Amino acid sequence: MPELSHRRRMLVLAICCMSLLIVSLDVTILNVALPAMQKDLDASLAGMQWTIDAYTLVLAALLMLAGSTADRIGRKRVFMAGLVVFTIGSVLCSLAPNLESLVVFRMIQAVGGSMLNPVAMSIITNTFTDPRERARAIGVWGGVVGISMAAGPLVGGLLVDSVGWRSIFWINLPVGLTALLLTLRYVPESRAPKARRPDPVGQVLVIALLASLTYAIIEAPSSAVGQTIAFGGVALAALVTLLWYEPRRDEPLIDLRFFRSAPFSGATVVAISAFAALGGFLFLSTLYLQNVRGLNALHAGLWMLPMAVMTFVCAPLSGRLVGNRGPRLPLLIAGTAMTASGVLFAGFEAETANVTLVIGYFLFGLGFGFVNAPITNTAVSGMPRAQAGVAAAVASTSRQIGQTLGVAVIGAVLASGVGSSSYRDTFVSAARPAWWIIAACGLAVLVLGALTSGPWARRTAERTALRLESPEIKESAGVV
Repeated sequence: MPELSHRRRMLVLAICCMSLLIVSLDVTILNVALPAMQKDLDASLAGMQWTIDAYTLVLAALLMLAGSTADRIGRKRVFMAGLVVFTIGSVLCSLAPNLESLVVFRMIQAVGGSMLNPVAMSIITNTFTDPRERARAIGVWGGVVGISMAAGPLVGGLLVDSVGWRSIFWINLPVGLTALLLTLRYVPESRAPKARRPDPVGQVLVIALLASLTYAIIEAPSSAVGQTIAFGGVALAALVTLLWYEPRRDEPLIDLRFFRSAPFSGATVVAISAFAALGGFLFLSTLYLQNVRGLNALHAGLWMLPMAVMTFVCAPLSGRLVGNRGPRLPLLIAGTAMTASGVLFAGFEAETANVTLVIGYFLFGLGFGFVNAPITNTAVSGMPRAQAGVAAAVASTSRQIGQTLGVAVIGAVLASGVGSSSYRDTFVSAARPAWWIIAACGLAVLVLGALTSGPWARRTAERTALRLESPEIKESAGVV
């Protein structure tokens, strides 16, 4: 890729951030709208879980395919296709007549979303070649997550209360269309000089693994034990087959050699843990504020503002810290704050008092704000530039897997605890095990952040990068 001017690079970054904004907004806005959707569509708790997890599940299953396809046929081309499909899916979601069709339309949205974030990150990685400048760009990218978290609950609450839950999908239309036109005009086309061939068997195995595992977890509270075990068995069989099959391919969907790098493996597990905590946190908070406290969607969004503002403030700060001092400090801050937040809710019932509720939200926003930039930077910085799309896709997939599992597990734990009782009577006690799970996720971020960011971990990353190099890959990424 020829060197672009600073102004052009900033414009490319802004366009890529627009795609992240609509994908991230979809999560936070949807969470605020869950109670209204549940009432209007007469849906169960499991049905609400599926409106979130159908999206994240498809996203997780297709991200790596989208990343490698973009490296092969052109990142700009795939990115634009993703914007079109995501925008069409948003229109369909706003017209959904029932829960089943909404879940299907959310899956269409996710097909488009899978072509956005990892491809945009690959575009950023190939646009910002200086490591420090790239780290700052990734910090801005992470800050967009904060913007979406800050804007999502407020905008979503306002739209739900004034127009109705269907309007939450309308906001994607102007942003998606604007990003599409700007991409066509300003984003240069690029591709890897030697991208990998498709791996349909690996793709089917990934879909089978994620779909069966998620179904087993979400439906466990209301399904027969045998059915849950059967789907769990399918997930285990798919995982074992995937681990056996992928190393035997010359160009696998998932290059398991990436995981010989301790920072990359650590970033993957940290992403799963952090986003599982986020998915569970948003799910519990929304249901508690609206179904237990009886707040409307806008007031619930206002209560969640401390978390959103801290994420917005800390994400770019984390990016600068990663660029100047590496990922260790941001990961330690993130893990400590997220663990403290989970313990505050689990051990001290923080939601029952206004002051502790705000402190808990503040701590979680602080932790989540610091965690995103080191995940992304660690995932892509140690890999050859030509494989940036695949490496970024693995990181993005880990985030979506985490969010999928977080909503599935936390929802299942909550459903088991509540049973047939009223939310108002049993929610706090039923949610306590779920909050301990969130605290454990925060602790995993802390421990792995410490273990996978030292000198030994960096040496494993260097050795892995050497193994991944080839005469073709050592060439700079090509541009047409």
